[in-house]
Amino acid sequence: MSKVFRFYQESLRKHPKKTNAVMTGSLFGAGDIIAQIFFPSKEGDGKYDYMRTTRSVVYGSMVFSFIGDKWFRFVNNKLVLPRTAPSHWTNTIYRVTVDQLLFAPALIPLYFGSLTLMEGKSLSVAKHKIDERWWETLRNSWFVWPPFQLLNFSLVPVQHRLLAANCLAIFWNTYLSYKNSVALSEDDKVKVNYPPIVE
Repeated sequence: MSKVFRFYQESLRKHPKKTNAVMTGSLFGAGDIIAQIFFPSKEGDGKYDYMRTTRSVVYGSMVFSFIGDKWFRFVNNKLVLPRTAPSHWTNTIYRVTVDQLLFAPALIPLYFGSLTLMEGKSLSVAKHKIDERWWETLRNSWFVWPPFQLLNFSLVPVQHRLLAANCLAIFWNTYLSYKNSVALSEDDKVKVNYPPIVE
């Protein structure tokens, strides 16, 4: 395991963006694989959807890895309360609060919107999915991420925070993938013509 971590550290030092992209995409893909195997959606036909996993990998590697890395560096370098040391515990709480009140609420619609558009669906469908799932997903994220991020921001070196977050995110990504795969409420409604059409 230590050899793997040393290889990761060396790759991160030489090729930080590529390493983060590969790692993050792989972990998003792993989350989708777990979701499809252990939590199949009722709407599916029972077959494994390889394109769904591919979309998760693309989102993780091409979208989230770059945004997440820049965000963690911004939080670490720029979010410091006046007249306090950067490592002071009050700054850790400040960083987690900003992370959970700004980054988390913005990231959820980005995820659902991006995945829905990659499925070939319209902006209106993406908006409907975001409207329907944003608050429940954000509320659930607040049970998971604030305690973890308190530890992440206070104990983990900044260059490894995305890796640490992604390790927990395997489970969170499983949840997100499942939520994204569930049919929208409109899909379950039977369309009724009113007044009735007489043929």
